[in-house]
Amino acid sequence: MQHPDPSSRGLPWGRFLVVALLVVLDLWSKSGVFAWLESAPASLEYDSHGHMRVPLIGDWFAAMRSLNTGMAFGLFGDSQAILVIGRVIAVAVLGTMLWRLPRSRSLSCVALVLVLAGALGNLYDNLFLGSLGGWISGDEELAFGAVRDWIDVYFGVWDWHFPTFNVADSCISVGAVFLFLFWGKGEPSDEVPADPAEA
Repeated sequence: MQHPDPSSRGLPWGRFLVVALLVVLDLWSKSGVFAWLESAPASLEYDSHGHMRVPLIGDWFAAMRSLNTGMAFGLFGDSQAILVIGRVIAVAVLGTMLWRLPRSRSLSCVALVLVLAGALGNLYDNLFLGSLGGWISGDEELAFGAVRDWIDVYFGVWDWHFPTFNVADSCISVGAVFLFLFWGKGEPSDEVPADPAEA
């Protein structure tokens, strides 16, 4: 009995289409919200910490303009070049893993799609909101752009702000949880089973 060759499966373009759509959603939301906040809408107000924000759901979920030169929680903000290099390497590794991942590993695939999309969304801000173009042409010194964060969660009961984040950060966080829970666990592989007749 012949079994299908796993290497003959179709190319995984659909995965990368989903990655592209998530990146577009992230960049569109950043640009749209930042432009809206800079227009000083009537609902813009200061909270008790002096943050200018627009409440979206009660007082706990709001839009706020924030620029982050680091990663989550502002970490490594003073080592931005190292952070950007790390993101470039991460994108290359994640992209390769996603390309090679067997079709049967659906949950792991979802995790990689989310993390890759988030990494690309934030890397875009680093590379294209800085002076990379001017540096390549020799007109400017190299400077990386800050990541645009706009989702602000504030728990007034405890007087506590969660660090402002964006769609890309959400993708990375959910994807990382999926990777932890499902990578290599409880999913079928694409290994060809041995034919009992050949034993």
